Amino acid sequence: MVTSSAGRAALAVTVIGAVLAPASPALAADPPRVDLRADVNRDGRVDVTGATDTAGEDRWSTARGAVFLPNIDDDTKRCAVKGPGGKPLSDAALAACNDASDAVINGNGDLADLARVRSVPMAGLPATARGSVSVPAGGKRTRVFVKRPGGWALVTGTTRLTAAELRAGVEFGVESTDVVRDSAAVWDGRAVIRLTVTSGGVTASDDVTLRVAPLLTHHHLQRAQQVMVTKVPGTDEFARRQRAFVGGLAKEVSAAGIDKPLITFDAYQDIWAQDFVEPGYVSMTGPDGRRQAIRVMLRSAQPDREAGRELFEKLRGNGVGVVQVSGVRDSEEWTLNSMGNLETIPPYAHGGRSFPAGRIIMGERKDDGSKPARAMRTLLASQGMQDPLLLDTSWLHVGHVDEFVQFLPADTPRGWKIGIADPEAGLKLLRDAQRAGHGGARMFSVPDRKDAPAPKETIAQALASRWLVADNTMAARRIQANLDVLRRETGVTDAEIVRVPALYTRGTEQGERGDRVPRLTRLGAGAVPDAVDEYGQQKRLRERSGRAAGPGTVMTSAYVPGAVNGVLLGRDRYLAPRQWGPVIGGTDVFTAAVTAAYTRAGMRVSYIDDWDTYHLGMGEVHCGTNTLRDTSAAWWKP
Repeated sequence: MVTSSAGRAALAVTVIGAVLAPASPALAADPPRVDLRADVNRDGRVDVTGATDTAGEDRWSTARGAVFLPNIDDDTKRCAVKGPGGKPLSDAALAACNDASDAVINGNGDLADLARVRSVPMAGLPATARGSVSVPAGGKRTRVFVKRPGGWALVTGTTRLTAAELRAGVEFGVESTDVVRDSAAVWDGRAVIRLTVTSGGVTASDDVTLRVAPLLTHHHLQRAQQVMVTKVPGTDEFARRQRAFVGGLAKEVSAAGIDKPLITFDAYQDIWAQDFVEPGYVSMTGPDGRRQAIRVMLRSAQPDREAGRELFEKLRGNGVGVVQVSGVRDSEEWTLNSMGNLETIPPYAHGGRSFPAGRIIMGERKDDGSKPARAMRTLLASQGMQDPLLLDTSWLHVGHVDEFVQFLPADTPRGWKIGIADPEAGLKLLRDAQRAGHGGARMFSVPDRKDAPAPKETIAQALASRWLVADNTMAARRIQANLDVLRRETGVTDAEIVRVPALYTRGTEQGERGDRVPRLTRLGAGAVPDAVDEYGQQKRLRERSGRAAGPGTVMTSAYVPGAVNGVLLGRDRYLAPRQWGPVIGGTDVFTAAVTAAYTRAGMRVSYIDDWDTYHLGMGEVHCGTNTLRDTSAAWWKP
């Protein structure tokens, strides 16, 4: 958009947008032709000679319009992680520092994070001409630098561009100081950059509009590049088993072709690495034409969960930033704010809606109205790309979507399938075994541990127990209701659904004959080893352990380790929790059935033992791990 003002001897006007106002009768020169351009077509170059970056420069859409980054990483590792005397900084102080919290360029990495804006050279300007830059929209969260022979300088209200600079064409760098947090009430992410030039007493301006890159969560079509897990120090049995899990995970990661070593969280001993962070990213096409991305670690909306601090203390650095929300209310249920309750449907288009970067799903408790924190839901929705879809997790103790649903790459037109837990298939495995005369086989093949005796119930006892069939019939109904929502929203067909055998339980029960049937009680103090409680389990269970279910609601967790609660390590490599199911004729019937389900879906499945480390705490492999995935896809392309 060009605006100008000039004096004319007769019928002169001042052009201000679309408004014409009387001008001075004094004779004046023609207004300078100001033309400011940005990378509107997102190819990494600002075209100042052709017209590829002119159409739509004053508008912005998902498909077209200039993008700039929230420069919230710490390229030179200048941000302190401790205060004076080595005292811990507050969460607010940790979050306050990043590359955009100062007014300088912090190294070459920081320079690459700047979106470029250029002025078309203005040949013939007189030496007295001057220019200035302002940000009339989005200025509170937008910073502009100008490139000069001595380096990049911050543009302020007093910055003046010389006639020589304007004749040659000026290059600017633009950054945002934050992501969009509330597009309706605070900022929608748009910034208008205005170049104003005065020459011979005549002033003219041109604007370009940029929008800060949306903060996006990863989906499973993006290749896993690195895996994260928590290490637990100590010599007790739990610490030993956790180290064994970490060692086994490292071998599986390497076997899947991931060459980067594990990232281990060490400081806070919260073993639920999936739950205190959701890895995401922001990206644009950089000045060299390649994708320029900043990984963004989205801290869970659990202010008292100390493990989130390690995201700032350990991960924040070159190309890695951290975002946390504030204003989380005590009334918002703690466990629903864990990031195991946030997964992402891969890209799809259906029913007139398109999600080229995928779509977020989160669990809510419809039975009592509990939802994830409003501040987090607002932030996610404000990105304008992944419109969170809420599923009903009222029937789960912990209440996370990763306990029953996942998304698997597939050679289909859509490119993916839904993996869904199937309690009816789990019940069928037990019933078939009993009909074949194996009702006396032990339900679980996990060996006895000196500090954690293995369950002793048989298949027949499990099927005869008071609640097993009813609980899994209920779970199947609830899962089907959620699957119906996913089918309606995505258009997925029966052929694109992978049903994985599963079983759920409400906890310890009293058998109908009065005999106590140990159903892997995980909420009772005696059922979870002390070491497990010591290392983070109590926080995962805090809300649900002391809270009554809504009327008529039965809340469950995985009875057999939940196979869908695993981690996708490659397009065709899946790591599931070891099943420890009934062994009949030398074969674990659950392992065989789960392997068959994933094999039909084109996956190679391997298993890792998480019984003591995660399963007894109402979680599995996925809950205890996290993945950094490829960020190179252009989120604006369908």
